[in-house]
Amino acid sequence: MPLRRYSSLIPLLAILGSVTCLGLGTSWAKHSLFPLVGAQGTTAVRVGFSALLLLLFWRPWRWQLSRADLRTVALYGGALGLTNLCFYMALRTIPFGIAVAIEFSGPLAVALLASRRPLDFVWVALAVAGLALLLPLGHDISNLDPTGVLFALAAAVCWATYIIFGKRASHLHAGHSVSLGLAMAALVVLPVGVAHSGAALLSPVVLAVGLGVALISSAIPISLEMVALKRLTPQAFGIMSSMEPAVAAMLAFILLDERLDTAQWLAIAMIMAASMGSSYMAQRMKNTAPAAAVHT
Repeated sequence: MPLRRYSSLIPLLAILGSVTCLGLGTSWAKHSLFPLVGAQGTTAVRVGFSALLLLLFWRPWRWQLSRADLRTVALYGGALGLTNLCFYMALRTIPFGIAVAIEFSGPLAVALLASRRPLDFVWVALAVAGLALLLPLGHDISNLDPTGVLFALAAAVCWATYIIFGKRASHLHAGHSVSLGLAMAALVVLPVGVAHSGAALLSPVVLAVGLGVALISSAIPISLEMVALKRLTPQAFGIMSSMEPAVAAMLAFILLDERLDTAQWLAIAMIMAASMGSSYMAQRMKNTAPAAAVHT
C-alpha cells in the first residue's frame, strides 16, 4: 500500500521536473545561442542533439513498430518539431513567460474539448480574458510584437497536436516513442536551421552549448512527459502542466531579467486557472460516468 501511495506521485514529479528543466534550458538557449545562430539555428541544434542523445540511449531499432504506430509516431514527432520551431521564433520578440502562456492555449483547448458541462463556459471566459490581456489588440499593440504572438499561437496548435498523438503513442515504451519522435522532429527542423545559420552551427561554442541545452530542455523534459502521459489522461496531464506558465515567467525573471507587469501576471494566472478548472471537470466527468451507467 505505501508503495502504491508513493507511485501516485510519479506523474506529478515527472511533470514538475519537466517544467523546471524546460524553463532552465530555454532560458539558457535564449541567452547564449540566439545571438550566435538565431531562433532557427537554436531549434535545430537543440532538437538535433536531443534526437541523437535519445537514439543512442534507447536504441529504438530493438523494438518492432506497426505501420499504424509508425504513422502516429511520425505525426507526434512532426508536431513536436514544429512546436519547438514556432515557440523559439516567438521568443525572439516576446518574453518567455508570455510566450508560454499563449502557447498553453493549445493544451487548454484539448482539455476544453473533452468537457461538456455548463461550467466549462467559465473556463472559456477565463482563458479568453487572459489571452485578451496578453494579445496585442487595440491600443496595446505596441506592448507585444504581433509576429511573435502569431508564432506563439502556432506553437499552441502544434502543442495540442503533440499531446493528442503523444497519448495515442503512449502504449509504446516511452523510450521507443520519444526517441523516434525526436528523430522525426529533427528531420523537420534541421533543414530550417541549416538554411538560416549555415556553417555557424558547427562552431565549437554552439555545439557545446547546444548539447547542454538539448539535454536539459528537450531530452529530459520530453522523456518525463511521456512517463506522465502513460499514467494520466490528457485532461489530468493538462491540470498538472498548468504550472508551466508561472514557472517559465519566474525563471525568465531570475535568469533573463524579463519583467512582467501586473496585468500580464494576472493574465497568466487566469490562463492557468482556466486550464486547471477545465481539466479537473473533464476528469471528474469521466470518472463519474461509469457509476451513472451502473445506476441506470
